[in-house]
Amino acid sequence: MFIDTVQIHIKAGDGGNGAVSFRHEKYIDKGGPDGGDGGKGGDVILRASRNQNTLAAFRYKKLIAAENGQPGSKRKKRGRGSNDVTIDVPVGTVVTAADEELVADLNEDGMQVIVAAGGHGGYGNAHFTSSTRQAPRVAEKGEPGDERDVRLELKMIADVGLVGLPNAGKSTLLGSISNAKPEIADYPFTTLTPNLGVVDIDDSTSILIADIPGLIEGASDGKGLGDDFLRHVERTKVLIHLIDAYQNNIVQAYKTIQAELAAYTVDLTLRPQIVALNKIDGLDSDIIEDRIEELRSVVPKETLIISISGQSKANVDSLLYKLKEMVLAERAEAQVIAEASEEEDLPVLTFARDDSWKIEKTDRGFEVRGRKIERFAIRTDFENSHGVQRLRDIMKKMGIMHHLTRQGIMPGDKIYIGNQHIEY
Repeated sequence: MFIDTVQIHIKAGDGGNGAVSFRHEKYIDKGGPDGGDGGKGGDVILRASRNQNTLAAFRYKKLIAAENGQPGSKRKKRGRGSNDVTIDVPVGTVVTAADEELVADLNEDGMQVIVAAGGHGGYGNAHFTSSTRQAPRVAEKGEPGDERDVRLELKMIADVGLVGLPNAGKSTLLGSISNAKPEIADYPFTTLTPNLGVVDIDDSTSILIADIPGLIEGASDGKGLGDDFLRHVERTKVLIHLIDAYQNNIVQAYKTIQAELAAYTVDLTLRPQIVALNKIDGLDSDIIEDRIEELRSVVPKETLIISISGQSKANVDSLLYKLKEMVLAERAEAQVIAEASEEEDLPVLTFARDDSWKIEKTDRGFEVRGRKIERFAIRTDFENSHGVQRLRDIMKKMGIMHHLTRQGIMPGDKIYIGNQHIEY
């Protein structure tokens, strides 16, 4: 089954908790703290693979989760880190977050991205020993792993896209020039899913052609097969617009498809095109020329119009050599753009300092926000008085307590850090 869009929930592994432990051995008095650190939680990784061609594997698997890291133990033993979870998806998969933010565009074989990072393990009490603190009874909790909903959308990567009304002969043409085996019949909507075929034009040039299921008027509004498959045209370099030579109104047939291409999210009419009048078998040359003249009245002057037969392969070689010329030109232009972008100076991004923070007084108390202090709060065991005292000491060193005093905090007032709070 061909599935090209799915919504999944991803959960990376939580980091393991650090351990509070003291060395106890016979004849060794006051062995000291030996609690080990927790292990890191597993990442969730998506990897583009040419061996995948659909997202059907996610049809019933809506949750992808990595294991948590193991807690630390005595004798300074670090908890075992969890293995990462790597999921293969088809080349051309676009990953977006719930807020429509682009997470990744996996458009090359082997390309991979961490879509959810595992949490770091917490430090055990052996980590906190010093000359003034020889028996710490504090250990950190492991950080939670990332958790998010993402949308996977497959957009086929092909050099050429075949578009046209149902029964225009797209599948027949693809089957006659490539290794693809699309379903072919004498009724509309035979093709219900996109098909890909590799066409070897000569010893040095191969192009990938995608047969896009037939469009009808109103497809961009969801009619017929809707615009479900127009996304697969987005990445194509050249379009072949096939028109059935036996259409009663070939001008209207041309206008219908162009209107749907223009109405899509990206104006696909701006792509280089070839208009191919198909199924010319049995038609006199005068009739074919008349049909071409009709098309010339609406087709842009720079667009090639050619008459072909996907069945008998009449003029197909001429079509393929023109395709080769256009595809190679588009590839060269794309290469120039890519090289130019690599030569550009990278923009200088300014980030807030990791240890920056701010305080806001609210109806419920004082809210402290800042990446570093919030991470400390996440790793603090609020059931452990030593851990809470350590958090207070950190806030004092960072100047947060002094600023709270200047804002008029009183004993008993609550200080909120993330989802946790302590009393002043």
